[in-house]
Amino acid sequence: MATDAPPPSNTEHRLPSTEEFVEVQNSAEFGELRRSYRSFAFPLTVGFIAWYLLYVLLSNYAGGFMGSKLFGNVNVAFVFGIAQFVTTFLIAWWYSRHAAAKLDPKAEAIKSQMEGRA
Repeated sequence: MATDAPPPSNTEHRLPSTEEFVEVQNSAEFGELRRSYRSFAFPLTVGFIAWYLLYVLLSNYAGGFMGSKLFGNVNVAFVFGIAQFVTTFLIAWWYSRHAAAKLDPKAEAIKSQMEGRA
């Protein structure tokens, strides 16, 4: 059956020690991985929260502006609401590309290094 787990291997794997984890955590490679993640995720998070709060505040305090018809029965609030969904998906797609290009190779190198020690 395709969903069966693979048979257990005969080789035993030793988990890295606490000291080895701390050593890797303090390494330049791990610091670079953290910097790469933070330099991407934090600004985008702040930007998206600001964009979302702008939408909420405009909805609450600028009803006249948000109710302005753009064409047909489509108003500014509707366009901003749809833009919230669009930006959410764009950010997820952008992060996925960033992670695949910048984060995953660094994380894989650290993982391989740790597994090599074990």
